[in-house]
Amino acid sequence: MSETTSTKTPVDFWFDPLCPWAWMTSRWVLEVEKVRDIEVRWHIMSLAVLNEDRVDELPEEYREMLKVKAWQPVRVATAAGQKHGADVLGPLYTALGTRIHNNGEDHLEAIAGALADVGLPADLIDYAGQKDFEFDAELRASHKEGISKVGQDVGTPVIAVPGADGEQIAFFGPVVTPAPKGEEAAKLWDGTLLVASVPGFYEIKRTRTKGPDFSNL
Repeated sequence: MSETTSTKTPVDFWFDPLCPWAWMTSRWVLEVEKVRDIEVRWHIMSLAVLNEDRVDELPEEYREMLKVKAWQPVRVATAAGQKHGADVLGPLYTALGTRIHNNGEDHLEAIAGALADVGLPADLIDYAGQKDFEFDAELRASHKEGISKVGQDVGTPVIAVPGADGEQIAFFGPVVTPAPKGEEAAKLWDGTLLVASVPGFYEIKRTRTKGPDFSNL
């Protein structure tokens, strides 16, 4: 995990570029960064890694995605971070997510465009389909660091913040759509930290009266 000399509270955020829920949560936490004294640090986790031992048990429509497509953006993001430093992950994630989730681009098209958007070498896209991925160990280590904080029964995103006693408080989510902005974003942040800080707190879910709103992705 990277060190920071900032006086802001570090917020570690694990994401898979392919996950629309992580994308929404990431846009929310960037809103929080504008109104609370926090600094987001980005880390990779992988839905492909999370599901690789049970992929054949999943519905057919998810299998090809998890066996092939889910590896592409996460491998390129991992390679970019390893070769060019962790600071590129935030801008690259924003570029990838905008193209994949907002614009509906094909994964490889989105990767090529995102690399150009943030000024990274175009040949990083070669890692998308690399048979023996050069940074597989680093990808799995980053994934393990994030998922081990919350357990195997969740997905992306995972967020970790310093607790009052210095130990990290980690949680999955929040899953939210659309991503709130301004003071609404701050209220959700404050409330999330409050419940997450309660010893023994495990989970809360609310009744949904309508489906997810991705209209402002």
